[in-house]
Amino acid sequence: MKIGYFIPEFPGQTHAFFMRESDRLADLQIETDLVSTRPPTNGQAQHSWAQPAADRTTYLAPMSLKSVILAAAEVVRSGPFGWLRAVGAVVSASDLSIAERLKLTMFIPAAAQLKRIARKNGWNHIHVHSCANAANVAMLAERLGGITYSMTLHGPLKDYGPNQKSKWKHSSFDVIITSELMQEAQQQLGKSLPDRVFLAPMGVETERFQRSSAYIPASRSDVVRLVSCARINPCKGHDDLIRVVAELKTRGVSGELHICGATDSKRVDYRDSLYALANELGVADNVKLLGSLSEADIRNELQQAHIFCLASHKEPLGVATMEAMAMELPCIVTNSPGVAEMIQHEVDGILVPAHSPDTIADAIERILDDQLEATALGERARQTVRSRFHSGVSAEAIRNGILGKSPVKQAKHSTATLAAVAGAR
Repeated sequence: MKIGYFIPEFPGQTHAFFMRESDRLADLQIETDLVSTRPPTNGQAQHSWAQPAADRTTYLAPMSLKSVILAAAEVVRSGPFGWLRAVGAVVSASDLSIAERLKLTMFIPAAAQLKRIARKNGWNHIHVHSCANAANVAMLAERLGGITYSMTLHGPLKDYGPNQKSKWKHSSFDVIITSELMQEAQQQLGKSLPDRVFLAPMGVETERFQRSSAYIPASRSDVVRLVSCARINPCKGHDDLIRVVAELKTRGVSGELHICGATDSKRVDYRDSLYALANELGVADNVKLLGSLSEADIRNELQQAHIFCLASHKEPLGVATMEAMAMELPCIVTNSPGVAEMIQHEVDGILVPAHSPDTIADAIERILDDQLEATALGERARQTVRSRFHSGVSAEAIRNGILGKSPVKQAKHSTATLAAVAGAR
């Protein structure tokens, strides 16, 4: 079986999960042909797999003259029935302005190109790792008479633009990564949801993310190495972590913070503000912004760290946190409903409120004061990832969807665990 594996602006720095899932699909006898909207506008990922993956990716844009001609021929080939279905999808969209309808219509050539590529390459299905414009292209390709498609929802629906009901209505099945997002989709989409929607989290390969030497916890007398992995954007709360380093300093604890993550192209001002804040608080020498790193370099940063911290204002789930958990690091992460589906408070990590540098500093001190528990938190974290958050979970969901199988009910946290999580909010 061969499918189109559709990822917008691939390969980006945060796309390692997709390659892991693609590898697991191959293990399940499903070959993935990479297809993307266009090369990444923020620069290609630093991972070792990025260039080979880019070399075998088919890009829909920019379209050459030959591509335009072939797409036009494919529209003609689709016939009146295909035209009516595609135009009907544009006209029937209930939440689009005139300008948005015109923009959707302009996706038809890309959809025709995708339909042609699918037929040429012998795909059985297309899976789209986005519910934004890439999903519009796949939907219109299907309306033109192309093959079936599905999507994975990675975050709140509002982040993926309008026309959601049409995208979901015409999909054959879909994957949603958390229970919180599942509930949101059910409430907002209602009958537009397909009959089969799988709950399957993103995941990591624990064989790649494992320690080469035993974890050694820090004490108060050590320079505590803190690491965070997230793009440089205000929503990730890196400024709060810089305040944590300053607060620890006032408590007699020396901390060193390494932040791994590319700067969003439109948020250079935020990166500059982080440097200014570190200078203002007197911890400039204790904070390092490492930029975009390869998977191997990220693994090395996690290997050398004492504690992983993520201060996002809200996080749908978090592959970076999973990677840290797989590396047996004690993790302190701001609490969101999706994160609480992964971390059980004070069992395999510590959940703290957003915008709470003092609370994060308190949690760090607790870890420093109980080295046995620090080690145990990391060990239990790896067990959690190995059992519930490996990349094979989502690959199996996609495979089952393609084969026409129904979703299996997901196990939930125990009542005691949910009560503990509620207490941490």
